[in-house]
Amino acid sequence: MFDDLWAIDPLTWTGIASTLACGGIIGLERQILGKPVGIRTSMLICLSTYIFVTVSNSVAASGTDPSRIIGQVVTGVGFLGGGVMLARDGIVVGVTSAAAIWILAAIGVTVACNHGVTGIKLAVLGAVILVGVTKVEHTFKALQRGVHSKFRSIRRPDSNGDSDA
Repeated sequence: MFDDLWAIDPLTWTGIASTLACGGIIGLERQILGKPVGIRTSMLICLSTYIFVTVSNSVAASGTDPSRIIGQVVTGVGFLGGGVMLARDGIVVGVTSAAAIWILAAIGVTVACNHGVTGIKLAVLGAVILVGVTKVEHTFKALQRGVHSKFRSIRRPDSNGDSDA
């Protein structure tokens, strides 16, 4: 009876831990940079995607097509990602946060398909891309043209030292 208290079928504690770790890995980078999709949000996106897909896979035994749930998750995540993108002075901001939401959902699907270690590897790869490309952009002036140069001028602090972005 006590064992039933901790049972969370069809979910697993390993799957939950994997999705929380994955969300934490990507969310930490976003949080440090003060972006809208931080640790909490990243963990919740990964976890909720894992839950939806795992539960739909368990219902598949009754003849329901689990790919329909994955398709709906993709649609919902696209809507969520669209919500973090804003147009400001002719520049669209938040695209990287929207892309982070996509990979978080994809990782949740990966873990739900019993590939937890792969999910963690993908989270590390996502964090490496986020950190690495930023470093490369700051290193080479040629990568600081266009939208990046306009965005930098918008984010300049005002006289109070506050950023308006």
